[in-house]
Amino acid sequence: MAVAAKNIPAPDLVPVRRALLSVFNKTGLTDFAKGLVAAGVELVSTGGTAKAIAEAGLAVRDVSELTGFPEIMDGRVKTLHPSVHGALLGVRDDPEHAKAMHDHRIEPIDLLVCNLYPFEEVRRSGADYAAVVENIDIGGPAMIRASAKNHAYVAIVTDPGDYASVLNALEMNIGSLSLDFRQKLAAKAFARTASYDAAISGWFAETLEIEHPTWRTFGGRLESVMRYGENPHQSAGFYVNGDKRPGVATARQLQGKQLSYNNINDTDAAFELVGEFDPNRCAAVAIIKHANPCGVAEDASLAAAYARALACDPVSAFGGIVAMNRILDTEAAQEIVKTFTEVIIAPDASEDAVRIIAAKKNLRLLVTGGLPDPHAGGITVKSVAGGMLVQGRDNAVVDDLELKVVTRRAPTAAEMADLKFAFRIAKHVKSNAIVYAKDGATVGIGAGQMSRVDSSRIAARKALDAAEAAGLAEPLTKGSVVASDAFFPFADGLISAIEAGATAVIQPGGSMRDEDVIAAADAHGIAMVFTGVRHFRH
Repeated sequence: MAVAAKNIPAPDLVPVRRALLSVFNKTGLTDFAKGLVAAGVELVSTGGTAKAIAEAGLAVRDVSELTGFPEIMDGRVKTLHPSVHGALLGVRDDPEHAKAMHDHRIEPIDLLVCNLYPFEEVRRSGADYAAVVENIDIGGPAMIRASAKNHAYVAIVTDPGDYASVLNALEMNIGSLSLDFRQKLAAKAFARTASYDAAISGWFAETLEIEHPTWRTFGGRLESVMRYGENPHQSAGFYVNGDKRPGVATARQLQGKQLSYNNINDTDAAFELVGEFDPNRCAAVAIIKHANPCGVAEDASLAAAYARALACDPVSAFGGIVAMNRILDTEAAQEIVKTFTEVIIAPDASEDAVRIIAAKKNLRLLVTGGLPDPHAGGITVKSVAGGMLVQGRDNAVVDDLELKVVTRRAPTAAEMADLKFAFRIAKHVKSNAIVYAKDGATVGIGAGQMSRVDSSRIAARKALDAAEAAGLAEPLTKGSVVASDAFFPFADGLISAIEAGATAVIQPGGSMRDEDVIAAADAHGIAMVFTGVRHFRH
C-alpha cells in the first residue's frame, strides 16, 4: 500500500544556512566552499573533505559534532545516522517532523554536496573483487536519495560542474534556492544514483557470469546534445557509459564540426569493422554509408587500401565515413580529402595528416588510441515497444572458425584468403548480406534486402557500375569469391553469384537444401566452404 501524502506545499525559495559536504571527487571543492561561506552558509563535512576545506582556511564542523558519534569501521559508517538523515528528510512545515527535529536536537541541512566512491573507475581498472566491492558507496547514495526526495526543502548537488550555477543562484536569490532549481538538481541526483547502481548490478552479473539477470539496468552520462536524431524532427542525445573499448565514444575529436546522431552510428560501425584487421598484418580501410560498408580493402599501405576500397562503390562513398586500422599518414590523408567525407576515424594521426585534414574545416577527425578487440565479449541493446532486446556482442571471428570444404573442389590458397576476408566483411553488413571480394578488396556489396538473391544481384549490379566508372572491360566480380552472412535457402542466390563471376563461396550452411546448393556448386566447378556460424545483422 502506498504511503499517503500530507499535501504540504513546497516553498519556492528556501534559504541555505547549513551545507553538508562529503565528496570523493574534490575538483573545485575549495572554491565552492569559499563561495558558500561568502553566502553565509555554515559548512559541515566528513573525513578527507573536511580536511581539504580546513586546509583552505575555512571554518568547518565535523559531522560527528552533529551525530555525537565518531566515524567507525574504516569510514564505512559516518553519515548513516538519524541526525544526518533526519536533517535531510525532515519536512520543515510538518508540525510532527518539526517537533521530532526539535526533541532530538536535529539541526536541518539545507544543501547536500555529495559525489560517490569511484566504483565505475575502479571496476574498469581491473582491480580485484574485494577492491571493487569496497568502492561501492553506501552512505553517499543514501544521503543523495534522501535529499533528492526532500527537494521541497533541500538542494542536492552531485556534479562539480554545477557548483558555479549553485553559487550564481544563491547570489541571485539573496542566499536562497528556488523550487524549480531544487527540482532539477533532484532529478539529476536520482539519475546519478540509478546509473551508479546500474554499474554495480552490471558488474555483479558479469563477474558471476549471470547472462540474463532478472532485473537489467543501464546507465550513462550525457556527452552531448545532438542537433537532431536520425531525422530533423527527432531530438537526440549521446550518452557514454564509461566502457573503455576504443571507438567513437572514447575518441578525441581533433577537428571538425559536432558529430551528428547518424555520424556517431556510422562511425561506430566503421571502426568496429576495421577492428577485425590486425594492423601488424596489413593496412585496412573501410568506407561506411548508412551503417553499411560500401568499400573495404586491405593492402600494404593505407593509401593503397583506401584507393581499392573507394573503387568498390565510388558513388556511395561520397559523404561517407572512413575508418582505418593504422595511424593516418600523409599519403592516405591526401587521397581521402579528394572525396567529400564526413568523418575519419583512426587509432592516431601524424602531424602532417592532421594539417592536411585541417584544410577541410567541417571534416571530423577522430583518434582513438587503439582498436576494438573483435574477440571481446560485451552486450548490445536494442529498444522495442515496452522493452529491450539484450544480446552478447557478435565476437565470432572467421580465423577462429573450423571451416569445412563441402564441394568436390577445394578453394585455392588465394581463394581461401579472399573467402576469409569477405566473411569478415559480411559480419558487418546488414542482412541479407552478400559480399564479393577479390585480392583483399570488396568488389561488390549487397545489403539489407528481404531476399538473399536480391542482395546478390544488387552487389553484382554495383560491381558493373563501378567497372564502368573505372573504364574496365568487365566487373571485378569476374574471378572473385563471395560471402553470405547466412545460408542460401535455395540455389538461386548461389547461381546469381556464379553468373556474376564468383569462383568460390563461403557461407554458414545449415539449410534444409544444403545438398541442392552444394550440388549446384559442384555442377559449376565452384568451391564452397561452410563456417557453421551465422552473422545476421539487423
